[in-house]
Amino acid sequence: MASLRSIIPVMAALSGVIAASNVSCPSDLPLSCHNTTAVANTCCFIPAGQILQTQFWDTDPAAGPSDSWTIHGLWPDYCDGTYPQFCDSSREYTNIKSLVSKFLGASTLSYIETYWVSDDGDDESFWEHEFSKHGTCISTLNPSCYSNYQTGEEVGDYVKTLVSLFKTLPTYDWLKAAGITPSTSKTYTSSAIQAALEAQHGAKVTLGCSGKYLDEVWYHYNVKGSLQDGTFVAADPDGSKSSCPTTGVKYVPKN
Repeated sequence: MASLRSIIPVMAALSGVIAASNVSCPSDLPLSCHNTTAVANTCCFIPAGQILQTQFWDTDPAAGPSDSWTIHGLWPDYCDGTYPQFCDSSREYTNIKSLVSKFLGASTLSYIETYWVSDDGDDESFWEHEFSKHGTCISTLNPSCYSNYQTGEEVGDYVKTLVSLFKTLPTYDWLKAAGITPSTSKTYTSSAIQAALEAQHGAKVTLGCSGKYLDEVWYHYNVKGSLQDGTFVAADPDGSKSSCPTTGVKYVPKN
């Protein structure tokens, strides 16, 4: 059973930003990946029902603050470990920065310019890729789900939810509290890293390593309702995806 901290009503965490503008959804929807029959209204239910909030630890070249992980993306997975991608070529936007500024304002734009950053310095292309590959495959962001739809409005909702979830997942702080800090000399076990994050998140996470170097964490959720204003419940990974060795994991400082 998910802990209280792992159940996140998205809109409650988003005070001060625009309200979700999708259609009104019933309250008796099943939790994604737990329905026994298909749900017809995909403006209220996400068939690709496990949502991943993924994070980077980029060290060389470094990206983002030295005391924080950064955002990779928000991904929909089917409940069996497979996933859709690049679902709507007509919405492969090339102006994510301007859309975020329009729908979410300068404060959110400044936040993602700090925490959703590319290690090659081309943030706009990175954002475009993440929305084109993953955002277009989240059913509740389909333009047909909106009343009085404005072009790119769903990008605002995608980024709004992405930022909201990321703010509840302070990976650096959680690891530090467990005595796991960046070091050029220490190594850690995958089980210790997993235990520290699972205790806070309320479910297992996926750890990503390049060789022995820890550089990614994926947090998994099932959702009751839409991406815009549904409730996110921490879930175990929808398949075995971790790529870190059992021992000798290196978690090094950002250069």
